[in-house]
Amino acid sequence: MTISGARGAVDNAAGLRRAASMDASLGEFGRRVQAVAERFLAQNGRPAAPDEVAQLGRQLAALVAERGLPRPLAPGETGAPGGMTEAECAPLVGRVTAGTTEPLLAELARQLVKACFYPEFTVCRDSYRERARDGSCRRQELARARGRVSGTHCVDCPHWVRFEPAAHAAWLGAQWVDGPAALAAGGEVYLPEDFRALRHWLHAAARA
Repeated sequence: MTISGARGAVDNAAGLRRAASMDASLGEFGRRVQAVAERFLAQNGRPAAPDEVAQLGRQLAALVAERGLPRPLAPGETGAPGGMTEAECAPLVGRVTAGTTEPLLAELARQLVKACFYPEFTVCRDSYRERARDGSCRRQELARARGRVSGTHCVDCPHWVRFEPAAHAAWLGAQWVDGPAALAAGGEVYLPEDFRALRHWLHAAARA
């Protein structure tokens, strides 16, 4: 074998290893998406749809592989919250939900698309604790949290990565309008750990 041929073989082997690693990583991503989707359907009283949930996970993984993730912040960089218009979001949701029939999966996909493609930032919007004049907080209402795949926090909130679960629950409970017992009573609806696992995957994958 020539030197150039040997180099080509090495490069090809490295490429195959990278491809295999990416496939494994996206497979893990799909499993985390499925966990989120199954919990979201259950908390909204919808029947399980394992085949459609698996399909949604695969299609979202393919979209992430195609588009890539937002760039990670440099050390010391704070970033800024992003957004996505309906015109930008709708075609992506259509791709992710193609072939599915469960109506709630479209709303799930809309929120997950934003979770995947909104840019990183470090200063929370504080939406989770904004209070109305009567002292109530919309984000801390159980019925409203059920419709949010990320519960009380935004889908791109930096607290998902900043805190470990126990510390996060204690910190959030101290700011809960009705006290920490009310937060604990809502369980995974308010602070879903499957969504934290997804945020951790996105954070790590952006740096891989």
